[in-house]
Amino acid sequence: MSTPPLRDFLEIPYDQLEEMNLQAKEERLSRKDTGKVREARLKYLTDEKRIKAVTVCFTDLEGRFHMLDYDKKFLLKSSDNLTFDGSSIRGFSQQAESDLRLAIDWPAFYWLPADIFGPGKVLVFGEVAERDGSPYRADIRSRLKAFGDKLWQQDKTMAFASNEIEGFLFKGRDAERRYHEAGSFDFISTGGYYHSLPGDSLRQFIDTAAEVQRAMGFANEKDHPEVAPSQFEMNYSYTEVTIAADQVQLYKLLSRQVAARLEMSACFLPKPVTGVNGNGMHTNMSLARGGKNLFFDAKGQDGLSGEGWSYIQRILANANDLCLILNSSVNSYRRLDPHFEAPNQIKASAIDRGSMVRIPLGNEKSARIEVRSIAPDANPYLAIYSLLRTGVEGPLSEEENDSKRSRTRFLPDNIYDAMRLFKQSRWAAELMGEEVHGKFADLKLAAAERCPKALGTRVKRSEIQFHHEVTNQYLWSLF
Repeated sequence: MSTPPLRDFLEIPYDQLEEMNLQAKEERLSRKDTGKVREARLKYLTDEKRIKAVTVCFTDLEGRFHMLDYDKKFLLKSSDNLTFDGSSIRGFSQQAESDLRLAIDWPAFYWLPADIFGPGKVLVFGEVAERDGSPYRADIRSRLKAFGDKLWQQDKTMAFASNEIEGFLFKGRDAERRYHEAGSFDFISTGGYYHSLPGDSLRQFIDTAAEVQRAMGFANEKDHPEVAPSQFEMNYSYTEVTIAADQVQLYKLLSRQVAARLEMSACFLPKPVTGVNGNGMHTNMSLARGGKNLFFDAKGQDGLSGEGWSYIQRILANANDLCLILNSSVNSYRRLDPHFEAPNQIKASAIDRGSMVRIPLGNEKSARIEVRSIAPDANPYLAIYSLLRTGVEGPLSEEENDSKRSRTRFLPDNIYDAMRLFKQSRWAAELMGEEVHGKFADLKLAAAERCPKALGTRVKRSEIQFHHEVTNQYLWSLF
């Protein structure tokens, strides 16, 4: 007589996961009533006995992804009264005012592949709130979501984005945290663009991660090794801006998780190795109203409408003000190197990949702009929010309106210049609010001061160990 298993936790086949996650995504896109979604999710959690815990996640000001696992029974009783210690999160509240609330964004709900994340768990995004329940000033996800809602309520404008996120795959787990010991990264593959045989280590990682991505409702398009050795990119379809930013965080999470299970590290440092191309996060953006792409005009310059060109001009006019937001680490300024297709020129072009903004070949459905100067370690909510709001209502300069200008401007090539421009920018302060604007600048300065001021030609240990996204917290506290 066989003994029944001691544990019976939820495990859903990948094809079924994809259907469930795509359905949840469609509910978000159609703006289904949040109250009804909340009711349905709570009923599901109550009825599904094989779920043991709910992972509630949020993102801090710098872009680090935080996850809290709540016992399902506790969550069902306390979902409207979740709190956490905000003083433990760099850039959030001070010790004297530490408690913050964590509201659940029930439509942003994901079923997880059990073989990668463990059985019996689901994931949902949280919204950080003040003690009185109002949106927390340093929770940029809430700001992005609110601005998207404002555009919709105004005249039914929908803002879309998709991100092309490059990463490196290195040998061994926790390669970034151990960099201070080794002083270098070991490539998994020394091939290049498209040069990865079926079944080799890089391809095995890409195939597995793409399967997870597909199961989580990303709507995959294509995946491939990138130009540099051991570099990868897995593309997926455009979607509403808050969903797109959520997917950036999930993309990096699932990549790291898959890599760790293969005894490797997925790394999203902008330039972890000198002498080869760096990692970018090219961000495609468009606006639509009533199903019509507002950026398309077959007769417009490069197939782009006047509204599309206005969006670009506002971004270019404020490019230096936004540079620290889009390139927020010491290491990211290594990537803005013109020798490696660096998008460091403050201009737009359909063909020149050195331009900050590219205009891809498109049609009525796919016309869009592509902002190429974003590093993959940027806070995706802050980056997309800043670009979206700037493109829609940012200040214009006379120079940016002058189509005959001949002088090419360049983005800062180091974090100190970017910080100076950011700190003196009235537009950046308006975007973020005075307090959060100052707090973000202070955080960037704290990291920069732990690193040599001159970048030089060698990647320094401090660039990695004090990097904001995968911090060696032990070393940070000893500094």
